[in-house]
Amino acid sequence: MIDTPLPLLLREVVFMSSKVAISKQTIVKAAPVLVLIGLCIGISLIDSQFLSLSNLIRVASAASAPLVLALGVTFIILMGSIDLSIEGSMAFTAAVLCAFVANSTSNGIPLGLFAVPVALVAAALFGCIVGAIHVYMNVPSFMVSLGMGFVGTGLATVLLGGERVTILDQNVRALALGRWFDVPIAVYIALVMLAVAWFIQDHMRIGRHIMALGGGEDLARASGVNTRRVRLMAFTIAGAFFGVGAVLACARLGAGSALIGSGQLFTAVSSVVVGGTALTGGKGGVFNTLVGVLIVMVLNNGMIIIGLPTFVQQGVLGLVIIVAVLLNSPIRSFAVVK
Repeated sequence: MIDTPLPLLLREVVFMSSKVAISKQTIVKAAPVLVLIGLCIGISLIDSQFLSLSNLIRVASAASAPLVLALGVTFIILMGSIDLSIEGSMAFTAAVLCAFVANSTSNGIPLGLFAVPVALVAAALFGCIVGAIHVYMNVPSFMVSLGMGFVGTGLATVLLGGERVTILDQNVRALALGRWFDVPIAVYIALVMLAVAWFIQDHMRIGRHIMALGGGEDLARASGVNTRRVRLMAFTIAGAFFGVGAVLACARLGAGSALIGSGQLFTAVSSVVVGGTALTGGKGGVFNTLVGVLIVMVLNNGMIIIGLPTFVQQGVLGLVIIVAVLLNSPIRSFAVVK
């Protein structure tokens, strides 16, 4: 029997342990994709029409606005913060959009598609205000965003007179109703916003700084990162994404109202978490969010096919979110969301 030197044995043990750790990390990272594939296979076994081209286009169309909203909140969650102003931001954006297009209550200022950038600027400004209060008044992000969400809904109610205002401008409606190669234009817009989010995250300094804040704000500050400016820019970017989501929602419904964003907060945040982005920040990204949105949309589509009641669907999605949080964030790493 040949004796193995102790130092060599220790190195082998460390090497094997590192391989096991790497394999576990790989499995955890791949889990959302595997879940998505499993859902698609399982639902297609129940209904063979699920994987038909027409149904996949419907799923993609339904996912376009939620994807844009989820991409916006991804930047906030990557910092370890949270933005609960999505519904209020969407309502305010919808009110501004209706004010600058032909609508059922008045002619407004019929700018056509030029009303869209005006609405997006308003949405970005709304997000900037949320970020400014959070940064310069030291108010926790969940509190200021929750309050500003109510403010946005209230402003929209006043501006729209508490009514559901029909958008008559066909150029705006075409953003959802129009098709290129039988695919809704909204899907292409969502893909463009995905590319923009990826570019910001991976190829711009602000994206790297956002990830740095999520990894450790004190360390990022010590490295020379202007944390206040990064947070302010992140909330402004998120507001612009919420604005695009609101425009797509208005175009799809053909109307604007103070309730245009109802339920979108839950869908957006759950998609980000299910996709593998940790609520504690610094882990995940825009492509994780894409997978998360697809999981939520496919899951909803499948539960509708099965015939589950709405309250059961919400319960199932809630359980999925809890499991996703537990998988993505070890219990010892949980901290109060900043």
